[in-house]
Amino acid sequence: MTKSGPGFSTLAVHAGAQPDPATGARATPIYQTTSFVFEDADHAAALFGLEQFGNIYTRIMNPTQAVLEERIAALEGGAAALAVASGHAAQLLAFHTMMGPGDNFVAARQLYGGSVNQFGQAFRSFDWQVRWADSSDPASFEARIDERTKAIFIESLANPGGTFVDIAAIAEIAHRYGLPLVVDNTMATPYLVRPLEHGADIVVHSLTKFIGGHGNSMGGILVDGGTFDWSKSGKYPLLSEPRPEYGGIVLHQAFGNFAFAVAARVLGLRDFGPAISPFNAFLIQTGVETLPLRMQRHCDNALAVATWLKDQEKVSWVRYAGLEDDPNNALQKRYSPKGAGAVFTFGLAGGYEAGKRFVEALEMFSHLANIGDTRSLVIHPASTTHRQLTPEQQVAAGAGPDVIRLSIGIEDVADIIADLEQALAKA
Repeated sequence: MTKSGPGFSTLAVHAGAQPDPATGARATPIYQTTSFVFEDADHAAALFGLEQFGNIYTRIMNPTQAVLEERIAALEGGAAALAVASGHAAQLLAFHTMMGPGDNFVAARQLYGGSVNQFGQAFRSFDWQVRWADSSDPASFEARIDERTKAIFIESLANPGGTFVDIAAIAEIAHRYGLPLVVDNTMATPYLVRPLEHGADIVVHSLTKFIGGHGNSMGGILVDGGTFDWSKSGKYPLLSEPRPEYGGIVLHQAFGNFAFAVAARVLGLRDFGPAISPFNAFLIQTGVETLPLRMQRHCDNALAVATWLKDQEKVSWVRYAGLEDDPNNALQKRYSPKGAGAVFTFGLAGGYEAGKRFVEALEMFSHLANIGDTRSLVIHPASTTHRQLTPEQQVAAGAGPDVIRLSIGIEDVADIIADLEQALAKA
């Protein structure tokens, strides 16, 4: 190990894990149990009172889950993390920890369609309001802040357009108004971008995507950067005021730089219950070990495919930040010098109907609603993931009628291009 500490690839393999103390097993076991035996009555009371850390019930925490949490926190450079059942669950718990009825947050409109729907529709049930801004225009976030605003939310690498966002500029605005910046880092992963280094306070992921990487497990995580002062403004009472269910503990005082992660666990996960299964945590944790190898192959393949698509007659445009002439290339080089990621979009000259024919003609590509698999994936967002949006919202989100989204896998790039070529001929 170097004097500066373990490198990214070493952390991806080792962070959070030790040989099992009971058996010596080198791989982290799957602790497939609902609950854990207390040493005595005092031990149980200390656990339930947050006076001592330990396992009570797998809905709240589990040793397999704990290794995954520590590993992702280490890769992101955060203080602590909380793994849950999905990326949507991570977002729900993050906002529940900050928001109250009547509060609002400002979010980039260039987001995954499911997040647009969650924020704009489902969150209304809690009386949480979203105000949409433009990720390419940091000033648009400032214009939508008022006294009830509790956070700003962006994606580091926007889905489906594959555009990088100026995290530092938006973080400066958030902090000027005493707000935390929440960044969804699913598309980039910490291998490409570490948002906390650019001013983010909370990072969320859908672990289902690149971090798990094999299309076999659902999961989500939130990472507490440990940098935000949750007590200063009085706007975050779950963290800054006494909690009656825990004997009057003030979580920010008691847990300091990882108080947000604790609050999301003991006030959100405990009661809403979107727990990740130990088996899924095990599979995702195993996927993390190859994250740096896979992400670099994803990036290299995607750049080759995007370059090839630019020269095809039936392709009207290609948006991939890794291309030298792409408007987003400068931000990519600044925030993600290792590569521009695996996901990008292009437009078919034939529009909506040509898009549908194209995805049906592909043979090796899988037509499904996911990204981040080892396999190459394709979708026509306007007819699937973004179908619930209005045509205007689709275009604003980068999912217009002619848009095809590719998630380039780690197969031989010649085979990927050959499949695209034959499908274009049929479209």
